[in-house]
Amino acid sequence: MKSPILIEVINNALKSIAEQMTEVMVRSSYSTIVKEMRDCSSAVFDREGRMLSEGANIPIHLNCLGPALNTILTKYYPAETLRPGDIILTNHPYAGGESLGSHHTKDLIMVAPVFFNDTELAGYSVTMLHHRDVGGVWTGDSWTVEIWQEGFLLEPVKVYKEGKRNDELWRMIMNNTRVPHDMNGDLLAQVSGCNVGVKGMLELYEKYGSETINEVFNHLLDYSEKLTKFELMEIRDGEYFHEEKILDDGYKGGPYTLKVKVIKEGSDITFDFTGTDPQVKGPINSPLSATISAVYYTLKTIIDPGIPVNDGCHRPIKIIAPKGTLVNPQEPTACFQRMVSAHIIVDLIMGALAEAIPNRVIADSCGCIYDFCSAINLDTHPRGGEVGGRQYWGEIVPGGLGARPVSDGVSVMSCHVTNCPIPPAEAQEIESPMLLLERSIVKDSGGPGKYRGGLAHKRKWRVLGDEAQFFHTSQKSVIPPQGLFGGKPGINGKWIINEGTEKEETLKYALGDVIFLNYGDTVTLITPSGGGYGAPFERNEKLVLEDVTSGYLSIEKAEEDYGVVIHPETLEIDNERTNQLRNKVLS
Repeated sequence: MKSPILIEVINNALKSIAEQMTEVMVRSSYSTIVKEMRDCSSAVFDREGRMLSEGANIPIHLNCLGPALNTILTKYYPAETLRPGDIILTNHPYAGGESLGSHHTKDLIMVAPVFFNDTELAGYSVTMLHHRDVGGVWTGDSWTVEIWQEGFLLEPVKVYKEGKRNDELWRMIMNNTRVPHDMNGDLLAQVSGCNVGVKGMLELYEKYGSETINEVFNHLLDYSEKLTKFELMEIRDGEYFHEEKILDDGYKGGPYTLKVKVIKEGSDITFDFTGTDPQVKGPINSPLSATISAVYYTLKTIIDPGIPVNDGCHRPIKIIAPKGTLVNPQEPTACFQRMVSAHIIVDLIMGALAEAIPNRVIADSCGCIYDFCSAINLDTHPRGGEVGGRQYWGEIVPGGLGARPVSDGVSVMSCHVTNCPIPPAEAQEIESPMLLLERSIVKDSGGPGKYRGGLAHKRKWRVLGDEAQFFHTSQKSVIPPQGLFGGKPGINGKWIINEGTEKEETLKYALGDVIFLNYGDTVTLITPSGGGYGAPFERNEKLVLEDVTSGYLSIEKAEEDYGVVIHPETLEIDNERTNQLRNKVLS
């Protein structure tokens, strides 16, 4: 048994390696979605393909790298076929015949084997990066019905062989994207991330030796498994059910239903999605690798955050996801917008476990929100785009998160498995023909509760180019994010074109096909907010007053939703009227 100090040192070294891999990609990438929004991820694995550590970045990416690596090693490149300097590249969601590859075609995965002394396979350095465009019908998030409409497909292939780049493959990739300059830069950033991981792993082996390192790796995996099982023992045994809707506004035949049964037995837990609707002819299907990621993420949020994150955490977990459903689609169905389902999986599991562990779950959150647009204006942006002068902008937009058992939900925050920061307005305006007009918190939007939901976010921008192509995705436009234990729902989201003008139009659907806009048109998004937790009239009166003085809550809503009467001029609580109102409701 190695020293606990040495084990902790190596554990933190592994975390540092994974974080450095991500930082190298962010700092050397070309596209805004990576250099500003950090839409990339990394992880390191041992020689058996077991995940040892991951960079704390995009949760939905990270947990899929293991299944994708396993697919590569079992279906394409067994370990004995790999050599030092090899790098494997893939973006195929259905590589190997199952949906256990990349989540969607724009997420390119790179795998670099690590060889100690050029002979001993020591592990794998793996990166994933969201590339701006890989061909397909449109560059944005439109409604697709088959995987070939979503861009070129690469089954796992060696893009580097023993350190030499496959230039024919590289040129093929560049000829199948609308943004070859960005693609080239981001692919090189990804290669650099892999190389940093290889270098870091080799330094560990050189410092401590193969025998010691492999013994420590085994201990770390067993340790995480033990701690995870200990945490699971705290959850009451039983079977817990919940269901949630997607495409609740009826788009493309919706709403569709996701169902889960959580079976907790001792230190093991099963997530059974039997009863979930069949896959649809559209891009909202969640590949099994994404479903696995969402499950692992959700469970991680309700157990001790100090447990080292590695494959040991996953050993007590079983996932049943019937083939041909929204949570395990089969080729050739589309899956580009799998996040629509993946986000709902988090709310789905939280809702199921609310009865078992009410002090660890949170209310519903805003869900998946994207807005992306492109346009041409060579007068104000003379460098233009790459192909035809078209330039792109957009965000993975933050909204309101669900309230927690002991505190309010977070406002204007990327939801759950997304975790992308807001790109600076200046960066978007410099690189693209758009003007950001407003970014604000929406008053009175948080779901009322003892702890209120996170507030909604308003984002408004103007097109300053021609031939604009706008793509939008959001959720919960009819069924708002639900509260827990007496907490009230948050607000619905909505999209508005040309708000406040004679041409104002509220979009019928929260997700849709490409919309063509004119120079000067505006797009306004009101995101959903978070649901509340606990009865609103149990909220601390001082917290209600604080929300009023902060501009988050109106005086009228303070009285209507929380039973707190506040004098409009002095902004002081009228204790007598408040007590009368609250006692009447609570009695």
